[in-house]
Amino acid sequence: MDDGKIVRVLCRQLILPKNNDASLQWLIGSPFFPQFTIVSTLRCLHHSQSDPLSPDFIKEADDLRSLIIKGFHVIGALINSEKGDSVQNAKHAINAACKLRELLYNGDDLRNFDVIGGVSISISGELKFSCAKSGDLKNVEDVERVVYEESPENYVWGRGCLLKCELPIRFPVYTPANKDSDAERRYLQAADALATVFRDPQLTFILEVLKGSSSDLPHPVIVRGSELDFQIDVSNINLLTDSSTRSDAKSLCCSYFFSESKPAIDAESADAIQVNVLLNKSGRSLQSFAPMAEYCPAPEEAILRVMDYKLEVICYAVKDLSLVLAVSKLVIPALVDQLTTMKNIVAPSFLGQHPRLLPYHFSPPGILHPVTVTYELSYGETELKQVEARRSLHFRLGLPSDRPLLRVANSLKFAKSSDGVPARKVSGGLVSLVQGSYEYHHYLQNGFDDSGWGCAYRSLQTIISWFRLQHYTSIDVPTHREIQEALVEIGDKDPCFIGSREWIGAIELSYVLDKLLGVTCKVMNVRSGAELPEKCRELAMHFENQGTPIMIGGGVLAYTLLGVDYNDASGDCAFLILDPHYTGSEDLKKIINGGWCGWKKAIDSKGKSFFLADKFYNLLLPQRPNMV
Repeated sequence: MDDGKIVRVLCRQLILPKNNDASLQWLIGSPFFPQFTIVSTLRCLHHSQSDPLSPDFIKEADDLRSLIIKGFHVIGALINSEKGDSVQNAKHAINAACKLRELLYNGDDLRNFDVIGGVSISISGELKFSCAKSGDLKNVEDVERVVYEESPENYVWGRGCLLKCELPIRFPVYTPANKDSDAERRYLQAADALATVFRDPQLTFILEVLKGSSSDLPHPVIVRGSELDFQIDVSNINLLTDSSTRSDAKSLCCSYFFSESKPAIDAESADAIQVNVLLNKSGRSLQSFAPMAEYCPAPEEAILRVMDYKLEVICYAVKDLSLVLAVSKLVIPALVDQLTTMKNIVAPSFLGQHPRLLPYHFSPPGILHPVTVTYELSYGETELKQVEARRSLHFRLGLPSDRPLLRVANSLKFAKSSDGVPARKVSGGLVSLVQGSYEYHHYLQNGFDDSGWGCAYRSLQTIISWFRLQHYTSIDVPTHREIQEALVEIGDKDPCFIGSREWIGAIELSYVLDKLLGVTCKVMNVRSGAELPEKCRELAMHFENQGTPIMIGGGVLAYTLLGVDYNDASGDCAFLILDPHYTGSEDLKKIINGGWCGWKKAIDSKGKSFFLADKFYNLLLPQRPNMV
């Protein structure tokens, strides 16, 4: 059997969480993978009220065109239903996918390929796939074998990279002063004319490594608009695996930039290429010419409106794809699609207040590929309309509804690479880490001397910074005095406590989190530091389900726990500790090399115990608020 009749499943959760109602999911693949490779599934949101299996194709196409990054596309559909014949349901899924593809990829050769339809029976859990050659419902065959990839992250990112292009755009729109009815048409015409500029042969694209700390980086590559190829089908490219050794831009592949790259496991760690766009209207000439200006008087009184857009797209490509084709078939179509999305959002309110549109990219847990979301942020992220938009996206992607995974603070960061936490300590262990960003608070920070008594205060500050950076709260990280004042206000401490150097522990931290943030906490009691490894399984569950930093208090010391590395079979484990007792400068390399943030074994190779056997420990496990 050839690869064309094998369905390869990469996503760990093929069937999104559901009740027993009928539903439809779109199957997402990539033109760079074998044809029936399912990378992810997206729930159909827009459908007939009476029939969830009858999509509103126009609305679905508009949503998915901006959500799915170039380098991935719709390859089929899956129906979840207890009713109807499975063969007919499979054909219905194939037909729906074909109609959606017609709208998404109209005029592109990508639509001429076999489409897959899946059927899931809710009660039995049975899952079947069929395929239709070129989407022909008269030529439907069963898929006999389904393969589940063991290392899907490596499958996607071991062979692929990202291309990122930012392009701020300002363009004028002239509208008749006394004819508002014509304004929207003029705006749409101006935006459509702008889209054609992306194929201008005078455009120049400069490609360079986006991440990298080495001074010995590959030289940037220049790709000119006249070299682009918009006709070739990206799914049928004969990839030039040896082209990285050639010097001309036409033959260079994405791999040219990544000869010594480290293996990536997600979009955050993936190799990335920055694409810069320039428009060069000047040219060489043997003759001299004087500058010219063209005057075009308006036939009637007109109003000038200047439109401001910030385009930012990311695309996925295999590293053996040529740079010319990456720009032609991925970057430019992505820019055009994003411009179209913004144009359609702005058009109805063109004469009024223009929405503040900004694109963000996310790589939420459980989704192998990034997604792009265009937010309207005129009134901030907490505005009801934006909350509902995020809630719908969570539902489409199958994300939990109790954590803000798609807020701006959680968007992908493409910062330069830097020194990271040393490698894990446990052979064959499973790493569970804090989810999201946090700030490192430690002794003597901000000129305040709390050496010898303030470690628990600093751990609390780190925890509150996590809630701030995940946008659960907007309050400032409290000072030591403000923490003490909160404990006095709730009656836990006497007024003389304010301004003192008294220690606090896990219980006091829980009171402050409840008082300032409304956050509840669980407290785990351990009679001896020697028993902490026995709690690793429970701690791993906390990081998987809650993802918040944990405060560990024992004896006279407090630490912040950021993760555990645990081998369930052997019982071996390590703890990722952020130590608030550091007193130096904000030097990341010094902090990492000094072990102030790193993996700690309960007993190290020299037999020294990190946690004291003769001390009891309280662990504070903050719980996430239920919100998106």
